[in-house]
Amino acid sequence: MTSADDERRHRDRGQPDDARPGRGPEGRDQPTDEDYRRGRPDHHDPTGGFAGAPPAQSALTLRLLLAGFGLVVGVALTFWAVTVDAPVWVVALPVLLALTAVVDIVVILRRKRRGEPG
Repeated sequence: MTSADDERRHRDRGQPDDARPGRGPEGRDQPTDEDYRRGRPDHHDPTGGFAGAPPAQSALTLRLLLAGFGLVVGVALTFWAVTVDAPVWVVALPVLLALTAVVDIVVILRRKRRGEPG
């Protein structure tokens, strides 16, 4: 029996294609834990494989270090701006930098906990 027969039989039961186990909302296969551990080449690289280029791999540890640096700089600049009675917009910029770094750190840690390499 082919996958086309399975899909036809599934469709005949009245269930939408994306209701099948292991399928996403667009009907694509969901990545497994093994896919995350192995890495997902070309996932964030629109030019991956173009002209013989190897697929990009995410450098999560480097990104984590840079986000940590951004958090430290954002907090230090915020402290400095408050200390010198700077205008509100001068205080808001480093606060925005620090908040962006915190969000990035959370995303990176979730991806690393999921087992993605990098």
